[in-house]
Amino acid sequence: MLTSKWHMHRMGLIDFWYYTNEEFYFKNGHILLRGSNGSGKSVTMQSFIPILLDGNKNSERLDAFGTKARKMETYLIDENSTRDERIAYLYLEFKREDSDIFKTIGMGMRARKNKPLDTWYFVIEDNQRIGKDIQLMEHNLAISKQSLKNRIQHQFIETQREYMARVNQALFQFPTLDDYKESINLLVKLRSPKLSNSLKPTIINELLSESLQPLSEDDLRPLTEALSNMDEVQNRLEVLKQSQQAAKSIQNVYEQYNYALLDKKSLQYIEQKNRLCHNKQLINSHFYRGVS
Repeated sequence: MLTSKWHMHRMGLIDFWYYTNEEFYFKNGHILLRGSNGSGKSVTMQSFIPILLDGNKNSERLDAFGTKARKMETYLIDENSTRDERIAYLYLEFKREDSDIFKTIGMGMRARKNKPLDTWYFVIEDNQRIGKDIQLMEHNLAISKQSLKNRIQHQFIETQREYMARVNQALFQFPTLDDYKESINLLVKLRSPKLSNSLKPTIINELLSESLQPLSEDDLRPLTEALSNMDEVQNRLEVLKQSQQAAKSIQNVYEQYNYALLDKKSLQYIEQKNRLCHNKQLINSHFYRGVS
């Protein structure tokens, strides 16, 4: 069973904004976009992260400052566009870090003047790769929604919520969609260019509270058992300390008793020894008198 991490490997734009068919590769999940101010670095990145992680294309997602200045459809057809209709695709390819196994997530969009934006999604998990096994362009135009559906079958997704669930299941595996949503909301807040201006302790506490997953009973059980065991060990330690103190008291009394008994025995020994010596002297004295 593979347990290595998924890394972002490649992102692509098909007939989106000023891009016709462009790819950007990541190095171990990292990418560096270099260019002057206004060259499109922010627009390029915000078109992928976090939009492709959950499919939420609200206008505030397109601006790191959280404003609603632009909508997704304006990147397909703006006020000065000569086109009445345009289909575009965004995709993000992931790769296992130790093998050639790939998964690709993405979304398709169809913009028409004076009409709502039509969107659809896909999560490709059969190791087919866009631009190699699956083509999203024909005759220099992005393929239609139905054409994509015919090509990838069950990997085609209609709704944003189902797409979000499939992305979570395929790549991140948060226990619930709410947990996954909280992690994405944290990404949105952390990317703010002026985050440091309002980074007060209360804001930090709020960010952590919203981003950290709540612990389940199964998660907490080892901790509560450990705390309970610590209390039990502490109680046993107190009992042992009391027993040790009582044993020391008994030992002190018993040592005093032993010293007293030893003193008494010593006096008896000395007394008997002196008596023995005295008797021995008497015997010797009588013996010598008899001899003389």
